[in-house]
Amino acid sequence: MATKCGKCGPGYPTPLEAMKGPREEIVYLPCIYRNTSVEAPDYLATVDVDPKSPQYCQVIEPQEVHTKCNLGYLHTSHCLASGEVMISSLGDPKGNGKGGFVLLDGETFEVKGTWERPGGSAPMGYDFWYQPRHNVMISTEWAPPNVFKDGFNPANVEAGLYGSHIHVWDWQRHEIIQTLPLKDGLIPLEIRFLHDPAADQGFVGCALSSNIQRFFKNEGGTWSVEKVIQVPPKKVKGWMLPEMPGLITDILLSLDDRFLYFSNWLHGDLRQYDVSDPQKPRLAGQIFLGGSIVKGGPVQVLEDPELQCQPEPLVVKGKRVAGGPQMIQLSLDGKRLYVTTSLYSGWDKQFYPDLIREGSVMLQIDVDTEKGGLKLNPNFLVDFGKEPLGPALAHELRYPGGDCSSDIWI
Repeated sequence: MATKCGKCGPGYPTPLEAMKGPREEIVYLPCIYRNTSVEAPDYLATVDVDPKSPQYCQVIEPQEVHTKCNLGYLHTSHCLASGEVMISSLGDPKGNGKGGFVLLDGETFEVKGTWERPGGSAPMGYDFWYQPRHNVMISTEWAPPNVFKDGFNPANVEAGLYGSHIHVWDWQRHEIIQTLPLKDGLIPLEIRFLHDPAADQGFVGCALSSNIQRFFKNEGGTWSVEKVIQVPPKKVKGWMLPEMPGLITDILLSLDDRFLYFSNWLHGDLRQYDVSDPQKPRLAGQIFLGGSIVKGGPVQVLEDPELQCQPEPLVVKGKRVAGGPQMIQLSLDGKRLYVTTSLYSGWDKQFYPDLIREGSVMLQIDVDTEKGGLKLNPNFLVDFGKEPLGPALAHELRYPGGDCSSDIWI
């Protein structure tokens, strides 16, 4: 928006002005057939989300995606004020850990080189967010791709192969100035600064330890981190481990910085927290959208500090939803959340094999922006199991002109 590639996007001057923008009409989602029975290229799906359209809830324009560089496990992209595009990398082409960043030309998308100084990459990578007013970028880490690509192995946790740090970079010098260990913070994935460009704090979601940690700038200019939300594990029977974590896989902030949202992919719930006081988040809404602990499934919950009983399976428009809430995107006005259910094909296959056979779905949640609260829209379902070439796995959600999880104001 304020930092945009080329001439795309409406260019709202502030996050609060963006909240007044028009309602979203289409959503872009990258989709894959990998690890399914279908051999076809990955593609970008355009989904109609305009209730007035005759093609509402339909994929209206699939477009093939061809990889043009061999840079190794690319993930998050952000546009820079220079017009360039910056993309994080999880590893090198051989699957070893390497948290570097690739720069692309914002018009031609040709590779220009790396953002960090030679030899200055982080040990591992995943997501990042930058804030020029504080001359800072902070990046996260999952694990070397060779560790996670075929599924989750608990032995790799004991071996210390998963990420447990966030890296603070000098934005102007392109180098790491601090590495912050996360107390009880395994697999820090998605990271979000507050949208207010003057803010010097934000949140990171730690997937495996299932907590939210707040990072913030100290008076002396250094950075610190503290845990502010903990999702307790559930003692279970019929699962790979005696305790099941929530597995926080995506987080985002509303453009007014009032609400934080995150998904527990294994437990199956989507949560809304009021973060008006970022040091003391308050649970404001929660909804279950499938997951591994639904009634009638193979997992029996033996002890749960939060729920009195296991949630019911989710059925939308006659379809039982496989998987759990994973990637999320919020409308600019904060009133609608869009959700997909696939994490990563190797992990989908391990934890939700029905996703591989049936494909993932896209759901929509209505949000109470005054008192807090989440409610499923029963009339909205995009079933990627019905794609022309067979079941597909849809992932991240993006709007054409920018959104809550990709736009940075400077």
